[in-house]
Amino acid sequence: MSVSVALFTANLRLHDNPPLRAALASADEVVPLFVRDRVIESAGFATPNRQAFLADCLAGLDAGLRKRGGRLVVRSGDVTTEVCRAAAETGAAEVHMAAGVSAYEQHREDRLRAALEADGRRLHVHDAVITAVPPGAVTPASSDHFAVFTPYFKRWSEERLRTVQGAPRTVRVPGAALSDRLPSRTDVSGVSEGLAAGGEREGRARWSAWQRNGLAGYEDHHDDLAGDLTSRLSPHLHFGTLSPVELVHGASRRGGAGADAFVRQLCWRDFHHQVLAARPAAARADYRSQHDHWRTERSAAREITAWKEGRTGYPVVDAAMRQLRHEGWMHNRGRLLTASFLAKTLYVDWRVGARYFLELLVDGDVANNQLNWQWVAGTGTDSRPNRVFNPVTQGKRYDPQGDYVRRWVPELAGLAGPAVHAPWKLRGPERAAYDYPGPLLALSDGLARFKRARGRA
Repeated sequence: MSVSVALFTANLRLHDNPPLRAALASADEVVPLFVRDRVIESAGFATPNRQAFLADCLAGLDAGLRKRGGRLVVRSGDVTTEVCRAAAETGAAEVHMAAGVSAYEQHREDRLRAALEADGRRLHVHDAVITAVPPGAVTPASSDHFAVFTPYFKRWSEERLRTVQGAPRTVRVPGAALSDRLPSRTDVSGVSEGLAAGGEREGRARWSAWQRNGLAGYEDHHDDLAGDLTSRLSPHLHFGTLSPVELVHGASRRGGAGADAFVRQLCWRDFHHQVLAARPAAARADYRSQHDHWRTERSAAREITAWKEGRTGYPVVDAAMRQLRHEGWMHNRGRLLTASFLAKTLYVDWRVGARYFLELLVDGDVANNQLNWQWVAGTGTDSRPNRVFNPVTQGKRYDPQGDYVRRWVPELAGLAGPAVHAPWKLRGPERAAYDYPGPLLALSDGLARFKRARGRA
């Protein structure tokens, strides 16, 4: 009886999973395998929020497989070692997995391919699983990747996406495939109190509900901080409990301005993945250096601590940072404002902020987190590298009644309307009634310092 291995990485789903379907088509039995990668864990990427969400995803995947007669096989250790061991134990001739984009993922695939071939086995790597359009599939004439989003979006939109695949009806797993105990969310300490539940079932339910109730208004309301009308699907895309191909097809079928705006955001995700695939060093180094002499954790320790704790004195920044700590997630507009405040108003190295976001964000991945931070810091793909977001004007625009601020900064709950965005302007007893810090620095001082640093003073 023939056996193949379906190696799950960031595609923890049964629906629209080409590696799984290919493994099932190539053999009588399949080993659905997930390896808890010790390299990733030791490098600090296995943070409490992502570990808890991952545990939900693995439990959901195992439950879905069991309904189909199978089960999930979980191992811990070096991916190459564990995959080769599982293949040897079960007599598997082939391994199927999704293509990655980071330098580590590419190196991992190379190592695994070499080790399997040395044992007389084959590795099949499948594109358009983690992203809708594979990195490298769309390129300009003069380069190996697009460095500007708009022309990439135009070409990306012209691509014909593969057909969405259904979930398999039956999965037969060889009895020789031994598994470690599945991890549980209860095993993890330090998880954000408001962290959402993970898993394919949860992701599909959220996607289905949001298509009905949120997609049509996405263009008009996705920046509304208080309304919280974004899809909140980013954690499911990160872990692959939802397929980006399925989301693009689904939104496109519904049509309208909201669907178009949502598809554009999915394209942004693909855009960052194709940049990182072509320039892996962008995970830690400036994509386009502005020759900054950033302030660091040593030289700006007090300001960085205040930013992390949501005590900068700028209410919308503090609200977003407190949401991050409580939920392990932050509204997209909040991400822009908090990143701009740290990198450009405080002039702190973007890597400090990116590292902190990765500690807490359940959807934090190298491509989107690092390259979004660089976009805001002006060292990435932004065509206006010196733009600065003013947290007061942005707060008044995207939280005009102050509801978002009051939700996350209860010290200001008694303030009404847009006055909540500038509480330092209060005077006398009215100001004394609020136990809230004054601004870390004047925005004008931060802007002047940034302009001098960039040589624009």
